[in-house]
Amino acid sequence: MANILGVSCFYHDAAACLVKDGIVVAASDEERFSRKKHDSGFPVHAIEFCLRKGGLNINDLDALVFYEKPFKKFHRLLATSLATFPKSYRFFRESMTTWLGEKFWMKSVIQKRTGIDLDKIFFVEHHLCHAASSYLPSPYQEAAILTIDGVGEWTTTTIGHAVTKNGSSKIDLNSEMHFPHSLGLLYSAFTAWLGFEVNEGEYKVMGMAPYGKPEFLDKIHKVARLDDDGFLQLDMSYFSHHYHLEQTYTQKFVDLFGKPRQSVEGIDPNSLYVNVASSIQKFTEEAVLKMAMKAHKDSGCNKLVLAGGVALNSVANYRILKETPFEEIFVQPAAGDSGGAMGAALYADHVIFGNPRKFQLDHAYWGEEFNQGEIEDFLKTTGAKWERIEDDEKLFSLITENLQKKKVIGWMQGRAEWGPRALGNRSILADPRFAEMKDIVNSKIKFREAFRPFAPSVALESVKDHFEMKDAERHQPSRYMLYVVPITTDAIPAVKHADGTGRLQAVERKVNPRYYDMIKTHGKATGVDVVLNTSFNLKGEPIVNTPRDAFSTFTRCEMDMLVMQNAVVYK
Repeated sequence: MANILGVSCFYHDAAACLVKDGIVVAASDEERFSRKKHDSGFPVHAIEFCLRKGGLNINDLDALVFYEKPFKKFHRLLATSLATFPKSYRFFRESMTTWLGEKFWMKSVIQKRTGIDLDKIFFVEHHLCHAASSYLPSPYQEAAILTIDGVGEWTTTTIGHAVTKNGSSKIDLNSEMHFPHSLGLLYSAFTAWLGFEVNEGEYKVMGMAPYGKPEFLDKIHKVARLDDDGFLQLDMSYFSHHYHLEQTYTQKFVDLFGKPRQSVEGIDPNSLYVNVASSIQKFTEEAVLKMAMKAHKDSGCNKLVLAGGVALNSVANYRILKETPFEEIFVQPAAGDSGGAMGAALYADHVIFGNPRKFQLDHAYWGEEFNQGEIEDFLKTTGAKWERIEDDEKLFSLITENLQKKKVIGWMQGRAEWGPRALGNRSILADPRFAEMKDIVNSKIKFREAFRPFAPSVALESVKDHFEMKDAERHQPSRYMLYVVPITTDAIPAVKHADGTGRLQAVERKVNPRYYDMIKTHGKATGVDVVLNTSFNLKGEPIVNTPRDAFSTFTRCEMDMLVMQNAVVYK
């Protein structure tokens, strides 16, 4: 038996994950505790949570595994800074100050922050952690691998193959793309030019894209040359991510695409910006499809595991399923940097320690939880109007009644989700049958851009009634909003994107029984086994974690009702 803690931090989305005897028992982003969105700091709170959930202290660990190799990353920063000097002067000065002050001595930092013995600290390469995070908890004994993100140490993309035989797992990453050439960083450059924050706003670009037309594909192909395998060569005269601290693109980029969008500007469906968003999304899909085809050709497998931040591009994922020979795809729900913590822990368990695989990821509920007593103890301190409804049937009927009245409901239960999507345990709910609910939730609840889409949570057996997908039970990404699928009916306009698609969450009763039963209660009353689901947070804040977080969010917006387990709070 081995107790292994995986840790990711110091870039963005710091996180921790605990594996006990080969089984994941806890995983969480640090932001859920610190309340700092995309918190990159050392995940003290997430580590404390994981150990507490596992009933361990730091001395009970056999290993603490970090999700990249700091010396290799330092080498990349040093080499690229010197290659672009003197343009990189400020980048070089500040990077070296940060690294030589703390990051370069990562083993000592970890030991000092946690108290763990130095000989228990391990380091695994960034993209190997991504690959492990998706393959090792997958149901597959053999699979092709595709990992795509901004950058790890030097690597930005890998294509490989993994197999488990006789209890031993082997992961081979055979093809790589290296910094500064990166599909993830290309997408981030356009994210910044479109007025959104890098490493936070990429999903906004994906949400904006359906409103436009890919009229600028030729220009994108001019700055990023794509080969037949999907690997790209950036014309670095258009980009500055290799020598600049804040700016990701140059004046030459602006001369080609136009004036950057200011973040305060609205979205004109006919504007330059939506068409550029559509173009970079289409280019990304084109690149990912080519990479997937190479992964299939090289491996001969009909199953693919995906990881890295680009694996959160749900539109590209569904196109892989529809347009390549792969029959099934597995995507770890925290596919970005935070998921590296899970990959690091599982890799150490199965490869470094040689233990057999025994864990299969079939849900995303690995975070903090609060029982009814803890919720009610908090509510008693607030002076709020609330009641306990112990009978779930009565509670779900009350929720359905309010949804039909176009009310917006905060919903908190069980363990918080692992990854960036709210999947029915920290969600805001509305009735998708009313088109106006999209504008109501965006403007009065989330305080965010009007173009932002919402996800439909659908009872598994009803997916085929509303979506192009006919066999959702086979396709794990549909549980995690990691497929964007064409909607085939007009019954759920509030969750339909401008191009007629929706970011599907298929809900199984065995995975989340209370959420499923609530959706079915709504379906019995309305004929539609679907609810609008968006993350329980306000713009710029992490998804809520505790009853205090949920209540605070509820009181600062025009949400109508808050349900925490069996406690109902009214305005």
